[in-house]
Amino acid sequence: MNKIYPLEWFDLIISQTLAPERLITEKMSKQDFTTISEHIEKESKNIQNYLKREIFLLRRKREVRLQVRKYHSTVIYLLDIIIEYQKPNILHNSQLSSLYELFQTKLEELLSIIESRFSDFLSLDERVPITYLMLSRSELELKLKKVSAKSYAGLNGRIAQIVVKNLSQFLETFSGKKITYRQLLYQKELLMGIKNIGKTVDVNLFSSIEKLLIEKNFNSSEYVDYMIEQINNEIDEKDSIPYRITKLLFLQKEFERIYSNENISFDPSRNNIKADLGNWFKQEIYFLERKFELSIKADVEGINDSTQNADKDSKIECDLSADQLALILRAADESRIVKARSMNYFFRMIIPYLSTPYKKELSYQSVRSKSYSAEDRDKDIAVQTLEKIIKKINTY
Repeated sequence: MNKIYPLEWFDLIISQTLAPERLITEKMSKQDFTTISEHIEKESKNIQNYLKREIFLLRRKREVRLQVRKYHSTVIYLLDIIIEYQKPNILHNSQLSSLYELFQTKLEELLSIIESRFSDFLSLDERVPITYLMLSRSELELKLKKVSAKSYAGLNGRIAQIVVKNLSQFLETFSGKKITYRQLLYQKELLMGIKNIGKTVDVNLFSSIEKLLIEKNFNSSEYVDYMIEQINNEIDEKDSIPYRITKLLFLQKEFERIYSNENISFDPSRNNIKADLGNWFKQEIYFLERKFELSIKADVEGINDSTQNADKDSKIECDLSADQLALILRAADESRIVKARSMNYFFRMIIPYLSTPYKKELSYQSVRSKSYSAEDRDKDIAVQTLEKIIKKINTY
């Protein structure tokens, strides 16, 4: 191709000839400015035609992508220079200002053509040009005001405040650091999604806006903390550890069902919101399960200690053998006269406080096992004992 660098003339005039510090601009006549203006118009059309033709002739996607990105970054670079020239603290005459404005207009046209026709080949990590950034800032500020207003019209006010606060902080960085297309696109899509949320009353923990923020991977530390606070409020309705574990497991299941796009994020330096909250769920459930296990262990040890240390004088003597006593207690449990969590628990709670004429210290495990291997004589005595109780009741 004849022309290796189609932006060569633009580059030369902008970076050298028209630089404010160059004295050559002071010597230029009105005709010189007119000639340059006409050539800007002509050269702009030539560049546009050349770019379209060159990219059309390329056969490989990789070659197209490289060329598109090369021209895109060059146009952004030249556009930034022109914007820098037009800062208020730089003095220049009206004719030079007109040239700067014309260059800016033509470069923006070129940028628009590249971004609209070849968007699939652009890198979202390219830096956004200052002019486009300033326009986007005004657009985002307007949308943020609408989100703030919407929070008072039914949208979750606390969440709206968190979103507005975090995105406002992002806007404040526009002049302080480089912003990429990926970052800018994220903010726009997030606000568009919030705008499209209808005025509905959500009864579930995960409302429409919460699902949207999880989907968009709004991994702001403030929002993650808010979600954890809401979940804790939900499970703290009751002190029962089993209830809290069950509730957490249910919420974890519902949370895992919500889609989250891992290819985008509000803060690239932080973990995905699903990873952060998913890990919190696991740690919290594990903590409560261990707490429950330890509380049961402490209860059992307390019971064992109390039974082992029971005062011999406080025991009640039964005029029955251990085998006969075992039969009566087993029958009471299985007939549901007493309702204990298990037969083992029932024997453990009763036997330590009983004794027989033949034995002062009874083992609840031993007595319980005897209830399954009693002799017929012991059964007869147990029945006679119960009949004696019945006769006594009939005399009342």
